[in-house]
Amino acid sequence: MMRWYGLAVVVLTLDQATKWLALALLDGGRSVDVLPFLSWTLTCNTGAAFSMFQDLGWLFAIAAVLVSVYLIVAIWRYTTTSLEGVSNALILAGAVGNLVDRLIRGCVVDFVHVHYGWFNFPVFNVADSAITVGAAGWIALIASDVIRTRRRRAATGSDGTPE
Repeated sequence: MMRWYGLAVVVLTLDQATKWLALALLDGGRSVDVLPFLSWTLTCNTGAAFSMFQDLGWLFAIAAVLVSVYLIVAIWRYTTTSLEGVSNALILAGAVGNLVDRLIRGCVVDFVHVHYGWFNFPVFNVADSAITVGAAGWIALIASDVIRTRRRRAATGSDGTPE
């Protein structure tokens, strides 16, 4: 269980360090090309993912606190698999990383911009990536559980007895 808290601290530290670097080295709104499909573009997001629901940062701060408290308890009491632990740790780190921004700066610092030709993905940060990967882990856990349950039902028949 402590390894999941450790992972959360490492990801949170990486998130805050990269945001600090972005704030120190980038001018707001101006892009610095890194690769043909990747730029560093400093933005300040007061909304949710992809800048939706601007000016409701207080609501997302409350949600982040509630999710973080739940995940701290869930890691301690309920985590049983590595995928579950990694997923919980990543979501926890992302939620806390963006919460720190909201509390200190009043907005979430985003700076990673993926684009190519007509494709232009919204600017994001390490915390957003951690939340996305953690959520994908949870989707994999849920899908795995559904598949196991269906196989078990198919093996025992619809009335619960073996065929």
